[in-house]
Amino acid sequence: MESVTLSSSYRIVIPKSVRAALNLAPGQRLRVFAYGDRIECVPERPISELRGFLPGLDTRVERDGDRV
Repeated sequence: MESVTLSSSYRIVIPKSVRAALNLAPGQRLRVFAYGDRIECVPERPISELRGFLPGLDTRVERDGDRV
């Protein structure tokens, strides 16, 4: 586990090993959450990357009568 230091302008540098493991690139956006007593950063991914992430999901559902 690596440590980072919060600068006087409230910035941190993500360690190279973490950037490489998550395939982060300069300019990429991250979602930041306060979760209990910690901070979590989650990379935003394009919606196109979600295609097929639930293999085997049955997409045949009955529609309501007012939906055609």
